[in-house]
Order: sequence, then structure tokens, then C-alpha cells
Amino acid sequence: MTRTDRPAGGLREAHIPVQAKLAAAWASFMFLYIYVDYLALYKPGFIDDILAGAVHEFDTGPTFVALALTLMAVPILMILLSTMLPARVNRVTNLVVGTLYLPVTVYNADGEPWSYLYFYGFSIGLELLLLAFILRAAWTWPRAVRATASRDLTQAQV
Repeated sequence: MTRTDRPAGGLREAHIPVQAKLAAAWASFMFLYIYVDYLALYKPGFIDDILAGAVHEFDTGPTFVALALTLMAVPILMILLSTMLPARVNRVTNLVVGTLYLPVTVYNADGEPWSYLYFYGFSIGLELLLLAFILRAAWTWPRAVRATASRDLTQAQV
């Protein structure tokens, strides 16, 4: 069966704007980001460490809380910014933020015990795949076709 022989009820791929793809990818990234932090609460001793004032060897003072909020707020805002910014600024912003979050994502496994390798390996792997998708979508953002004077003249003559 060739492409032209498809039945009338065949499905057609919908065109999804780059902005929507980026917003969906950032939303997916945030769900993973949040759920990994939430599920980490189930690790034995994790809540005890929080109650003692430490997370991953960092004191849970005002600086830690502000940095944690910033690390969460940036990708959350990227969901909105990916739909609102003009194309050129949007592309650059996604490339910069996506690139900056690559080492942040990998660092989240630092110091974790080998017994949680699957948990962190799987979650970080998925986050890295989403960041790679974001970087690829932003990098390959479709360009507008510019009309040239010679093309305009040729079309006018036809």
C-alpha cells in the first residue's frame, strides 16, 4: 500500500508548533524533577536528615532554600516563556537554560549510594533525554523563508 492508497479514514499528523513542543518538554521535565525529589523522601534516613537541617550535605538554611527555589522556578517559568517569547529570544533562552541544566541534572546523583543507582540513573536519564529534546527542538527551530527580489520577479512574470 503506497501513501496515496491509504484509506480515507487514515490519521494525519497534526502540526505542533515548536513553542508547544518546548512547553510540553519543560512540563515533563518538571514532573520528573518534582517526583524524583518527592520519592527521595522515602529513602531511609532522608527525612531524619532534613529534620536535622541537612540535605545532600548542605545546611537547610535560607541560602539552601533560595537556591532550591531558583532551581525549581527556572524550568517552571520556561513552560510559560516557551509559549510567550518571540521566536529568536525563545530559541536562545531554551538553548541557554537547557544547556545550564545538563550539569545540574547530572549533579543530582552526586553522593548517592549505589543501591539507588537504578532510581537516579533512570530518572536522570529521562531528564537528560528531555533536555536533549529541548536543545534539539530549539537548535533546529524552523527558519522563515525570505523572499528575494529575483524570486518575486519570476513569480510576477508567470
